[in-house]
Amino acid sequence: MTGHGRYVGDVELPRMLHVAFVRSVHAHARLRAVMTRRAAAVPGVVHVATGADETFARHCLRAQSALPGYVVTEQPILAWPRARYAGEPLAVVVATDRYAAEDGAALVDVDGEPLAATVQADAAAREGAPLVHDEAPGNILLSRRFENGRVDLAMDGAVVVVERTFRTNRHTAAPMEGRGGVADYDATAGKLTLWSGTQVPHLARHGLAGVLGLPEHKIRVVAPDVGGGFGVKGILYPEDVALCLLAMRLGRPVKWIEQRREHFLACAHARDHHYTIRVGFDADGRLRSLDARALCNTGAYSVFPWTAAIEPLMVGGLLTGPYKLEHYRCEVSAVATNTAPAGPYRGVARPATTFVMERLLDLGARALNLDPVQIRRINLVTPDDLPYTSATRLVHDTGAYPVCFAKVVEALDYETFRAEQAQLRTEGRYLGIGFANYNELTGLGRAASAGPRMPFRTGHEGATVRMDPSGAVTVLAGVTSQGQSTETTLAQIAAADLGVPFASVSVVLGDTDATPFGLGAFASRQAVIGGGAVALAARAVREKALRIAAHLLEAAAEDLEVADGSVSVRGTPGRTLALAEVARVANLETNRLPADLEPGLEATRFYDPIRGTFAAGSQGAIVEVDPATGTLAIRRWVCVEDTGRVINPMVVEGQVHGAIAQGIGGALVEHLVYDAEGQLITGSFMDYALPAATMLPPFELDHIEEPADNLLGVRGVGEGGTLGPAAVLANAVADALGIETNELPLTPPRLWEAGVWGPCRGPEHAARKRGAARFTRGATSVGGYGGPFRGPPSRRSR
Repeated sequence: MTGHGRYVGDVELPRMLHVAFVRSVHAHARLRAVMTRRAAAVPGVVHVATGADETFARHCLRAQSALPGYVVTEQPILAWPRARYAGEPLAVVVATDRYAAEDGAALVDVDGEPLAATVQADAAAREGAPLVHDEAPGNILLSRRFENGRVDLAMDGAVVVVERTFRTNRHTAAPMEGRGGVADYDATAGKLTLWSGTQVPHLARHGLAGVLGLPEHKIRVVAPDVGGGFGVKGILYPEDVALCLLAMRLGRPVKWIEQRREHFLACAHARDHHYTIRVGFDADGRLRSLDARALCNTGAYSVFPWTAAIEPLMVGGLLTGPYKLEHYRCEVSAVATNTAPAGPYRGVARPATTFVMERLLDLGARALNLDPVQIRRINLVTPDDLPYTSATRLVHDTGAYPVCFAKVVEALDYETFRAEQAQLRTEGRYLGIGFANYNELTGLGRAASAGPRMPFRTGHEGATVRMDPSGAVTVLAGVTSQGQSTETTLAQIAAADLGVPFASVSVVLGDTDATPFGLGAFASRQAVIGGGAVALAARAVREKALRIAAHLLEAAAEDLEVADGSVSVRGTPGRTLALAEVARVANLETNRLPADLEPGLEATRFYDPIRGTFAAGSQGAIVEVDPATGTLAIRRWVCVEDTGRVINPMVVEGQVHGAIAQGIGGALVEHLVYDAEGQLITGSFMDYALPAATMLPPFELDHIEEPADNLLGVRGVGEGGTLGPAAVLANAVADALGIETNELPLTPPRLWEAGVWGPCRGPEHAARKRGAARFTRGATSVGGYGGPFRGPPSRRSR
């Protein structure tokens, strides 16, 4: 906002060259030749490389997993001799400026034989489908069954069995800042430096060391300011490796900044799932048995380091959410297709699983003639159930689910709404209400973080807290920021534990040469784990400072208290010492230190919460749908979450606001669509819509501060808000129109078709336009977005 940020795009180095990638125009092709002669002749072009070049051919990314049956797929840095998705890098052009690099890229000639492509996961898993990788029969990179209880027997005893298929829409994070990097190699020192918008600098360094064959201390990864990541920048991409190889080969720094078209083509996608489910209910609505089959479209490769298992394992492990269920079976598969690789995106699969589970509850309620609020109350995990072990052996540590839900129902004045809904229906207006309850497993410790069984655990973080001779404090932490005020949060933690003013604390993140080892920013872990490491280090510095102050004040350390940067003897006014004086003694006048203390005021600590902590949440909304046009207006939106201890309310609410906004976008407008040949047809902002401020209502938020069982009592809040919106909106639209909403996104053409041909069509149809026009107050309208849709579309436009 002030222009003082420094992003990857702002990095400028002497003699720097610029990079453009040549990408495959085919979803699947056998490459015969990639010809670079014309490109190399373009003025300003310095170098052109292809996947056939020995330097690139001998390097690749391999995402490893110890899961039985997992198929390792090698992801080339530049594809050769086969391209597996449209947008895969085939060649790279290096020039004195980006314009010359792009001109050269346009003149690279690719001779290839197009091959049959497979795009949809269910089609790719069928016998006879084209293989993406020869080593993966049936295009299955991983399959796993989660099972508990006696599913078939329990299903046979159910009063009602609901059977449905569900599809969730492929979309991506689309952060304001795309991917990018600057690589520089110092041949004299043998040191490689990569500036990158990565969420995981230390993991990126580790991955680069493995691919390039360099020791880790010879690689420095720097993540400057990051303009949004949301998971997609937590991956080591072929482009990152290519920049490093080019810098090492050319002896000059190289820079690449992703175009938006490239982002849609080649940055990680997510949430392209197909579910086939049977669920049985008792007469009172209790969940009795659930049998599911989930296919997750993982694209052409297993992303590094998270593997193709990241989405399907989350589906199988957390499908039931905050609901009690003993008899459970879920078979999940990671299916390779000729599309961009799928990877982590805010919420990782759980927006889809919440959508599926909450739709099933509404469908069960309808089949049993029960109220949707009632069926949820019956099935939620309650405080009396704690500790509750789910069918997938996850232990729930929060009993806040029914409390959050009750607050949402109360805030929306449910009974009053039902009366209003009935009245407005007689006027030809279609209002609906939808709910979603969810849980988010946050701050995963080493005992809970081994889902894909990667060759590392993601349970710990490191932090150094240092007080210099002036009394100022520097925090160096392994976690990183994606733009969500992690620096502010960590500074608050350090200031509170040290007893110093907030303004005296500075925070350094994202530099592998400066910070202790840490895993980075993902899985709602910064405050839980990174904050815990900072707190431990700050407490160690405080303890040493008190020992020094006790020596200087000739008092017992237990009689001292620290506040506002000063140490005083409790109950003795006037016996006070500034912390800055203590720091000066510790660093500059070591002759005044106690004999058993070494100089300095600095500590490095690591924190691992061992297990994760569940964060509970509930959302509800009231919408109005005009079936004549397919437009949807959100009248109200309420969200209540158990956040644990809140460190900074503004940061927490900002996270929840942004998460809900992304969830609404994914439910209503965002959709990466491939045609049958594997061509992305929604690859720009002309075709791929993001949620706009005009779409979003004021969010009514509330928090339950039930302390979590970890060092700071906090729970992660970064992802929870994304989990509810798809379910809330699908249920609300179904409630409004009396239809089934089992496929996302809920676009105006889809709602228009449902309104015209669905159960809501009736004698009052002519009054809809008048009713919709009368309704404006307190609502946010969603319609006419994402492309050429203007008014009622043709059936073909669906």
